[in-house]
Amino acid sequence: MTAVTPFLWFDHDAEAAIAFYTSLVPDSEVVSIGRYPDEVPGMGGAVMHAHFRLGGRDFFAMDAGPQFPFTEAVSLYVSCADQSEIDRYWDALTADGGQEQPCGWLKDRWGLSWQIIPDRLVELIRDPDPVRAHRAVQAMLDMRRIDLAALEAAVSSP
Repeated sequence: MTAVTPFLWFDHDAEAAIAFYTSLVPDSEVVSIGRYPDEVPGMGGAVMHAHFRLGGRDFFAMDAGPQFPFTEAVSLYVSCADQSEIDRYWDALTADGGQEQPCGWLKDRWGLSWQIIPDRLVELIRDPDPVRAHRAVQAMLDMRRIDLAALEAAVSSP
């Protein structure tokens, strides 16, 4: 069976990012880390190849320099059950230099984009009542961190 696995290119500090991600997301672990030999100029001891799991899904990563930074074209989507879960991920991922973005998106301190999205938001924007769905979308467009109480108020208002 063919496996398709995300591979993340870090400028440097892949090991710290992996340790942070695996401590934050349940059912996560570092599987293996291989390092550049000391003979590789400027890279000795850095992560040449790392295998880790986030939420039970495999990822690979490496330190390879600044040539290819992360962009919003690729993001990690976190499905959240409630406001406390949204807040836990949001606060952790925006700490230490992370950046809030519109509509539940953020960049962590390494520049990787994440979507912190409650399941309820998806339900509301798919509401069979187009007025309620539109209200949910409009409310989301005004948010950075998704606020479930504000979403519920927006769809319930006359």
